[in-house]
Amino acid sequence: MKPNLAEEIRAAGPLFTSHPERDLVLGEVHARPFHAVAGPARLLHFAFMTDGPQAAADRAALATWCTARGRPAPLAGAKHHRVEWHDGSLRWEQHSEFTTYTWQFAAETGSPFVPRAGALAEDMRRLPQPGPHLVSVDLHYMPETPETDASKPFDPSSLAMASVNRGGAMAATDYRADADGFVRVLVLDRSLTPPRAGALLQRLLEIETYRILALLGLPQTQRVAPSVKRIEDELTRIADAMKDNDGLAEDRALLDDLTGLAAALEADVAASSYRFGATRAYDGIVRQRLAAIDEEPVEGWPPFSSFLERRMAPALRTCAMLEERQTNLSTKLARAANLLRTRVDVEIERQNRDLLASMNERTRLQLRLQQTVEGLSVAAISYYIVGLAAYLFKGAKDARLLPFDPGLATAAAVPLSILLVALVVRRTRKGHKAEDAAAQEAAAREASAPPSKPRP
Repeated sequence: MKPNLAEEIRAAGPLFTSHPERDLVLGEVHARPFHAVAGPARLLHFAFMTDGPQAAADRAALATWCTARGRPAPLAGAKHHRVEWHDGSLRWEQHSEFTTYTWQFAAETGSPFVPRAGALAEDMRRLPQPGPHLVSVDLHYMPETPETDASKPFDPSSLAMASVNRGGAMAATDYRADADGFVRVLVLDRSLTPPRAGALLQRLLEIETYRILALLGLPQTQRVAPSVKRIEDELTRIADAMKDNDGLAEDRALLDDLTGLAAALEADVAASSYRFGATRAYDGIVRQRLAAIDEEPVEGWPPFSSFLERRMAPALRTCAMLEERQTNLSTKLARAANLLRTRVDVEIERQNRDLLASMNERTRLQLRLQQTVEGLSVAAISYYIVGLAAYLFKGAKDARLLPFDPGLATAAAVPLSILLVALVVRRTRKGHKAEDAAAQEAAAREASAPPSKPRP
């Protein structure tokens, strides 16, 4: 290849038009890499719940903090940032609903967790709190010696201990908060390289972080459970009332009650579905991280996975059970509402049938009345026509234009008048029937015709 060929290729620009998210997707794999950690070291890890505005304000506060100390600030829109100085570093990460700060300090090889974590957290206190505080972890990474007792700093009743990373280290914790509010984790190095140590320590911190996040579904379960129980009891009451109820007004009242219960349930589901979904996702991450640290049991103590399975599983099952109850209850409410709606529709159809029968009877009576009126109208109109003819004949007689008796002419006009009026009435009735039949035929054609296509 010619020496200037690479410059020519770069100058020519990209070969293809990239997808707008291509760089983001490619960079996600490298978004949160492991950083090498050389022991001994202390890591203070914090997690805060943050929404969109809080995350933006936190990024701005971190940028101000870094600039004031002559360190590079995070880029606009950055989700992770690392700052280093002579004896430590800060690792900052933003996730979908929380933000983490991990401070790393050089540590002595003496007693674990000395000095106390509260004395090392001064820099964290100088930063504005991003949001509600959720996680504080004090992780001490130090070499293992024959004199080191990994169980000594912890409560034996809740201690979990395991050989991790294929025997490269020993890890222990009791998952209890100390006087400063930190959950302490002790990692004793046996044969870890700095890159392997960095990966292991980050996974241990993530186990504690996601463990707490997964358990956030439990308080939501405790808040929603009374409402679900109330709706279940109300549904039972409505189902019992449906068996003894046969009135339209009562069915409508029960249907209104069901609609209210369904609305209340949907409100609870909308408020808790994200939390329960997040609980499942975080539990999956915890299990993945536990598998990644490659535990081996230590005689006399439960490993991390067994301890967390025993302590977390009941809470997670409670969340799953309530979510399943909500789903089943929603199905039952919909089924009961459909039954009631069917009963209401059937009752309304029965009332409509009775109403149509009543209207048909009323129409039949009106038709008979109309026919009677038409018959009477023929007689009345004929009477007036004969009366007018009588005056005409009488006048013609007085004018000597009529050679015979006017009474005979009037009598002869009676049947002719009746016949003429009857023919006119009959023709008018046939015209009305023809118009009605044409209108009905047009309506039928319009109803059966396919819908016209909209104009482009």
